[in-house]
Amino acid sequence: MSNLDREAVPALCGGRGFVVAEPVRELLSPRRVKLGESTEVRRLLPNLGRRMVGAWCFVDHYGPDDIADEPGMQVPPHPHMGLQTVSWLHEGEVLHRDSTGSLQTIRPRELGLMTSGRAISHSEESPRSHARLLHGAQLWVALPDSHRHTDPRFEHHGELPVVTAPGLDATLILGSVDGATSPGTTYTPIVGADLALAQGADVRLPLEPDFEYAVLSMSGEAHVDGVPVLPGSMLYLGCGRTELPLRAESDAALMLLGGEPFEEELIMWWNFIGRTNADIEQARQDWTVGSRFGEVKGYDGDPLAAPDLPPVPLKPRGRVR
Repeated sequence: MSNLDREAVPALCGGRGFVVAEPVRELLSPRRVKLGESTEVRRLLPNLGRRMVGAWCFVDHYGPDDIADEPGMQVPPHPHMGLQTVSWLHEGEVLHRDSTGSLQTIRPRELGLMTSGRAISHSEESPRSHARLLHGAQLWVALPDSHRHTDPRFEHHGELPVVTAPGLDATLILGSVDGATSPGTTYTPIVGADLALAQGADVRLPLEPDFEYAVLSMSGEAHVDGVPVLPGSMLYLGCGRTELPLRAESDAALMLLGGEPFEEELIMWWNFIGRTNADIEQARQDWTVGSRFGEVKGYDGDPLAAPDLPPVPLKPRGRVR
């Protein structure tokens, strides 16, 4: 999924200096953003109060939207570099196409993982014949410097490991929880899990104390470490935790995101992650002239044009509020 803001604002991310090294309960409110022709998303990262959680650097939550009589998601071809995209659905389907030749329909609780590496382009759309409801999240993972020029690739994993406890099914999206490990490729110590809680569930999920964590509420009524988290909001939890108390007032769905705090300083502008202003300028130029990012074949429509760069050079400055 793309950042479709026409006035792209640089997000200055990374660096451990601003990581909360102890447990906290910081509730993040979303910003509403129009995506494509008919989809509105709730953007949780980057947020005014929090830029990253581990290597997770972008989180959009959308739906549930009734698209029975609508085209649904329609995101034209657009570029990415220096990151991975994670497509995660609870309802509906998304058809993914990319410049490596991948063509894949992603369905609920299947992992669509695209590693942009040095350069890729892709489109996302609801199939012409689609389900009534569309509900999911789109997330980005920043690639470390040692892997940000890797070859682009797309992975689809229809079967993922599930950790169970009374009232809890935890599906591993990336990384590991309680001995179970996702098949998705990772480049930093990271975790992502989909948590399905039954009404009345009262459980404790094991965590890594060196990781920082956040929980995104997808649906239902749940308390995370005693804090009620409403759908479309996210609770940042800091570091230093060995377990996470979860309690469900109704059937509820959450996403657990975490990882070792990302040390490197980044520039995130539009759909690019780089380290210098020159990285971003070159990527924008390459996309504009049609080189490096390849071609998305089969999409009925024009690719997205890159927004104008800001008038002053972009600088990486680490995590800032």
